[in-house]
Amino acid sequence: MKHILSEKLKESIRSLLPIIVIVLVLNFTLAPMPFAVRGLFLVGSLFLVVGMALFTLGSDLAMMPIGEYLGQFLSRSRKIWLIVIASLLMGTMVTIAEPDLQILARQVPSVPTNALTITVAVGLGIFLVIAMLRILFRISMAKLLSGFYIGAIILGIFVPKEYFAVSFDAGGVTTGPFAIPFILALGVGVSAVRGGKSSRDDSFGLAALCSIGPIYAVMILSFFYEPMASDLRPAEITEVSTVGQLFQVFIHALPEYMLEIGLAVAPLIVLFLIFQFAALKLPKNTLFKIGFGLVYTYFGLVIFLTGVSVGFMPAGAFIGDYLGSMEIRWILVPLGAVMGYFIVLAEPAVHVLVEEVENLTGGAISKSVMTRAFSISIAISVALAMLRVLTGISMWWLIVPGYGLAIVLTRFSPRIFTAVAFDSGAVASGPMTATFLLPFTMGVCEAAGGNIMMDAFGVVALVAMTPLFTVQAVGLVYKRKLKETAAEETGAIENITQQFEEHKITERWGSAEYSDESSRYDADVDMDYAASPEWAEEVISDAAKRRIADDNDYIDFDDYEYEHFQSYVTAQDFDVNADVNPGGAG
Repeated sequence: MKHILSEKLKESIRSLLPIIVIVLVLNFTLAPMPFAVRGLFLVGSLFLVVGMALFTLGSDLAMMPIGEYLGQFLSRSRKIWLIVIASLLMGTMVTIAEPDLQILARQVPSVPTNALTITVAVGLGIFLVIAMLRILFRISMAKLLSGFYIGAIILGIFVPKEYFAVSFDAGGVTTGPFAIPFILALGVGVSAVRGGKSSRDDSFGLAALCSIGPIYAVMILSFFYEPMASDLRPAEITEVSTVGQLFQVFIHALPEYMLEIGLAVAPLIVLFLIFQFAALKLPKNTLFKIGFGLVYTYFGLVIFLTGVSVGFMPAGAFIGDYLGSMEIRWILVPLGAVMGYFIVLAEPAVHVLVEEVENLTGGAISKSVMTRAFSISIAISVALAMLRVLTGISMWWLIVPGYGLAIVLTRFSPRIFTAVAFDSGAVASGPMTATFLLPFTMGVCEAAGGNIMMDAFGVVALVAMTPLFTVQAVGLVYKRKLKETAAEETGAIENITQQFEEHKITERWGSAEYSDESSRYDADVDMDYAASPEWAEEVISDAAKRRIADDNDYIDFDDYEYEHFQSYVTAQDFDVNADVNPGGAG
């Protein structure tokens, strides 16, 4: 366990170090921070490193297994009513426990915090039900995503303009570090039980569909609350003058987050215990492991959120306000791109997703590829957000083309990349976006004289949007390379096979032993070409296996030894003369 925790700490440091360095460089160059802001940021960075390590460890030990066990149980039950009720309850509970939603809800005027939180949570729960039913009834993911996003854009026409950007922001913040591990594992569990060729593809997409529910929820809620002028201000900066006071600020904030996370997590734990005693009946060792994982998850979230809220939020607000007051404001666009490129690496849910993608695809979609795609996506997002704040571009001019491009790409990108892309958008907008990028954007907006409600909000939505087309673009490149590789391999095998046929090489399939080399090959074989009979035998068998595998894709021939494979071979499968052992044909 200590070794695993040590590895998690190293991963956390590698993820957070770039954004820490960027902020410190800004501090010593363009935006010198006062002692209080700089000190809180440095202590907050330490909290983030420890919190992320504990959380990711807890996610592996508890949240992922809980989701998988519940998903498998619900899928095996074959009871639609149970799946609907359980999914609605679990989706609602994990969303209420999502810290990012609490942060966003406190900053939205006109709508009471509790009303917004509960409505958004129910919206996610309803769409989790839809996502589960999609897996069971094998409904096209691309069609559902396209239809719901088009519907959201149409509904947005009738929504007060003050709430349009906030609606899409809500979709981004609800799928954060607490909800994502559970939702992803739930999909894996259901898909594993259902099985079939598409089970791997169906393991992804739940987070994507779930993030749509809050968009509709906020849009509908906006019809019941009159918009009003926003009096929002960036986060207040705590005045401290000594190192001791810095730590006192964090210590004072810890009980608040301990209570908040505890109350949010408790209903989910109770629901799991009900399923455990009623149906799952997991062994004690598994329960102890999950219990320790929940403890790690709880303290990891508490420490992480304390760090980002107390340490990173004031730093983001101060730097944004300072840079927004400069005459050369255009520098915010490239600076935002650089910050976005590195800040996504500090999102806990991103690490959960990239590991899950690599595991379920057998390394076909590696962590490095996904991480790079994430970084490029968020770099584009933050650059667009800065451009929007400085120029006052309407959110419509970014949302409609962005989602339009993503929907078009669903028709060409491999299905698994489509599902992963929309999941990527859901997980990219986590605590770092809500507690650093949003205050940073609010600071820039206030300094530039803009409307925080209409111009600053929307950065979360942009962060959630750009991965939709960048990851699918990676899928198109992957698809093309796969075709080229397959064509090259097929051509090489056919060329070798043709050369053997031209030399009249004849394999006596099924015979157990050969007395000598000449009995295996005709006398006119060019022995310089076939200097190694064993090599020639291997090449011919590989070519034969490929031919049969192309016609029998339901058989995994890699699992069979060569002798076992011969039982599937008949003389008619090959274009070479063969003597068949009467007992060898299957």
